[in-house]
Order: sequence, then C-alpha cells, then structure tokens
Amino acid sequence: MPAGPTLRRRLYLVAAAVTAAVTALAGAGVAARAAVPAQPGWNLVWSDDFTGAANTLPSASNWIIDTGTSYPGGPPNWGTGEIQTYTNSTANVSHDGAGNLRITPIRNGSGQWTSSRIETVRSNFKPPAGGVLAIEGRIQMPNVTGAAASGYWPAFWALGSPYRGNYQNWPGIGEFDVMENVNGLNSVWGVLHCGVAPGGPCDEFNGIGASRACPGSTCQSAFHTYRFEWDTSVSPQQLRWYVDGQQYHTVTQSRVGEPYWSQMTSHAGYFLLLNVAMGGAFPNGVAGSTTPTAATVSGRPMLVDYVAVWSRGGGGTTQPPPTTTPPPTGGGFNAYSTIQAEAFSAQNGVIVEACSEGGQNIGALRNGDWVRFDNVRFGSTPARDFVARVASGASAGVSGLVEVRLGSPTGTVIGSFALANTGGWQSWRSVPGNVSAVTGTHTVYLTFTSGQPNDFVNVNWFTFRT
Repeated sequence: MPAGPTLRRRLYLVAAAVTAAVTALAGAGVAARAAVPAQPGWNLVWSDDFTGAANTLPSASNWIIDTGTSYPGGPPNWGTGEIQTYTNSTANVSHDGAGNLRITPIRNGSGQWTSSRIETVRSNFKPPAGGVLAIEGRIQMPNVTGAAASGYWPAFWALGSPYRGNYQNWPGIGEFDVMENVNGLNSVWGVLHCGVAPGGPCDEFNGIGASRACPGSTCQSAFHTYRFEWDTSVSPQQLRWYVDGQQYHTVTQSRVGEPYWSQMTSHAGYFLLLNVAMGGAFPNGVAGSTTPTAATVSGRPMLVDYVAVWSRGGGGTTQPPPTTTPPPTGGGFNAYSTIQAEAFSAQNGVIVEACSEGGQNIGALRNGDWVRFDNVRFGSTPARDFVARVASGASAGVSGLVEVRLGSPTGTVIGSFALANTGGWQSWRSVPGNVSAVTGTHTVYLTFTSGQPNDFVNVNWFTFRT
C-alpha cells in the first residue's frame, strides 16, 4: 500500500479495476465472525483476533497507532497524497465488541477527514530458511460503492523493518500489499514494491500488481480472506497472493533479480499495517479525477476479523526472536530488560540500519539528536546505573555524551557517559553510566550532545540496573 516516500501512480491497473467492477458477482450477507483458523502443517507465529470490548483500542502489546499526516521526518501525506489525518480516537479505530476491529474514516463539518492506521509492534516477520511465511487477514472492506465510495482506500500490507526510523529507503526495503481496494470497486489488488524509484525491477511507482473480483460475494458486502505467501522452499523463490484461497498473483525471485531481491529479503523482516486512507494517488488515478468528492459518504468502516502469521518448513517451526523489544502488556518497556534502541516511540535525526551483532541499531547520531521511549517502568526499586551497547567510527578529536533524560529531550540529565572512537561504527562495546535514583513509570529520552557537528555514536541497545 501506500507508504513509500513518493506518490504512487498505478494507472496501468485502471483497466483491471473497471473490468473487475463490471464483472463483479452479486453480493451476499455478511458472514459471521471466525476465530483464527487452525492450518494443519503450519505453525502459528503471531495473531490478533480482535476480541476486545466495544469501543476499546487495539492491544498496545500488538499494535502501534500512527497519528498525524506523516511519520516524524517522513514524507508528507504519508508519501501518497492521501488527505486524511490519522488519529488514535476510538471514533476512528476500535473493537466493535463482536470480534472485529473497525477502522472508520470520518468527515467533520468543515470537510476535513480523519481515519486510522495501525502497524504491528513486531517487525521481524519472515520465513524460516528454506521455509514459507504466510500473512493472512479476514476483512470486510468498507461497505460503500459508487459515487459515495470515491476516495476510500482500505489496505492490509507489510513494510520492510528498516523503514522504521528512516523513511527514505523505500522501495528498496520491500513492500507487500496483501489487499488494497479503491473507490468501492469489487476488486482486490495485490502488489509488490521493490528496487528503486522511479523505474527499477518493480516498475515504480506502479509496483508489480494484479487484481481480481472477490469470489462469490462482493468485497464490500462480505468478509473475505486475503493471504500472502513468501516461499523460500522453491528455486527461484516465490511471492504469492490469494483471495479466499484462490491464487491470483505471483512474483518470482528471478523477475526481481539482484541486488534488489536480497535488499528486500535479507534484513530482519517485515511489520504489518492496516489502514483506510482517503484520496491520494491510487484512488485518484483509478477515478481519473481528484477524490474524495462532495458525494463521498463518511463513516463506513473496514472490519478486520483477524490477522495472523504462519510459517512452515525450513530449519524449524519457530519464528526467530523479535529484533525489537515488544512492549509488555499495557504498553511501554521494562527498564530492566534489554531495550532495543530501534524500538523507540519517536526520534529526531536518527537512522535505523543493519547491525553486525544481528537485528538493527540506530545511527548517524550527533549533537541535538534524540530517541524517546514511552512508559518505561522502573517499579519501586531505584535504578542505580544504565548500560548502553555503543559503537563509534568518529574522527580523531570528535566525541560526545550519551545522556538519559526524563519527560523531555531538554529535561534534566539524570545520567550520561562520554564516548569517542571505538574502532568503527560496528565495533561494539557496553559502556555504563550512573543515573539518579529513578522509580515509577517515565518517558525516557536518550539524547546526544557534542561540541562538534559530526556523527559520533551508534546505539544497539540499553538497559537500567538496580
């Protein structure tokens, strides 16, 4: 879906969209909710069945709720030209109390649109070596068609984990659009984005896509199961798209080629996203005009029964441990666990890159940069110091301070240590620093201070000790 740093044109899909709309099968009633299905031969890696109480937000242990009109420092309008503002209001995203998550676009009296977009905390979904990964969701698209649906853009998709905190490395890190739909057409699109833009092996900004009508009942009138499989058990490897078990799109490793296939498959993995955008390059391109319009109706939700990830075969039946630290139940971080630096809640001036010790680290850190970690829980026993895993390839004479602050990037420094060159940007060492006694739950900032303007440190992880 639509998360790349530049606007996407998919006009080559217009003909398929029109054909799908013309040949759409008659609608049927909405099916009853279903539990995450057992799949013999597959190992369930992760799932959310959205069984929360009515008008509650999705689990903070599973999902991050994106807000605003861009990531901090990312491209405006989420890189796609969509016009809505994303919120964490239960009016836009909440459980319905009947086993579904609903994401609802709403237009206010001034004509401004709000909606929601959520992404998994976990960002390392990939197949075991020599095995298969499956990503699946049972979803009913917003039940609106015709002129009233102009501009609606629901999607279920995945982005490569290095996009977090960088926002300038799309499409090289890979994007798998498991389900996209625009303007209430009875059609599901599956699309791969990869390589470079414009052009490249995935014909950006179009991507390699295909579409078809939903089987039996229209996409808008009923739930359907949308599935993506990444198969490393065959050579060349395959990416496959399905709706209700019917395969309609395949992209092979040889079609993408090198170095682009490795760029999108050799990193830590992918995180999943669900959202309903309004307007933007894709719906505008299919409509041939700007969307939404005065005829577009407000308040038609996308309903998500479940999202699940399975693996099969390969070197084992278990998924490797997450490369970012998921928040514990209730959200936030345990101060005395290893907090992966790339799991930040917000950042300023930071990049995320592959780490020689596995997973990822944050880098390009210089004077004035910071990362924020929400709801860090120290409990009732005061922390006495902290330890950070750091590396530096800074030039001679360039050094700086790694600092801990509470509540604000300009708050009082409660602990710090100095760092200069460690032998290289991936030459890691664990460095301790004293901290003032801290208890309770706090917003924690790591800030970086130097008398020179140069990068001086990378950070892999940190933790506090009692």
